[in-house]
Amino acid sequence: MHSNDLQNDDCFALRQASRHISKLYERHLSEAGITPTQFSILRTLDHGSNLTMAELAKAMVMDRTTLVRALQPLLRRGLVVAPAEGQSNRRLRVVLTRRGLAKLDEAAAHWAAAQASFERSFGQQQAAHLRNELFRMTGDVSDR
Repeated sequence: MHSNDLQNDDCFALRQASRHISKLYERHLSEAGITPTQFSILRTLDHGSNLTMAELAKAMVMDRTTLVRALQPLLRRGLVVAPAEGQSNRRLRVVLTRRGLAKLDEAAAHWAAAQASFERSFGQQQAAHLRNELFRMTGDVSDR
């Protein structure tokens, strides 16, 4: 037996909210010529420099194929590099370039505007609580 009650469908609610919030960040970050996923990749590389593909995929909670697709435009634009160090693809490292750091700095102001807009409409405390719960959830899920 299946239920057609979308009000009790956690997956539907999360995906719908994710698309809604993503549109807000996409609108702001597009002014810097970058997507929310690209921004998150650059920010993750800035905090954990010289990550392997596997480490970056785990940090982003993405499979490697999806990550490779997301990295391609960043590689083409010279925002990140994957230095050839004789490493196998399994140990391939991704590094933020100076150009990537400059793009991250430029995009950070647009990200901050999106963040402020979301917190104004949703509530600052509610946003912080939601963020904490989502990070708790992804931490719990990724450990399984």
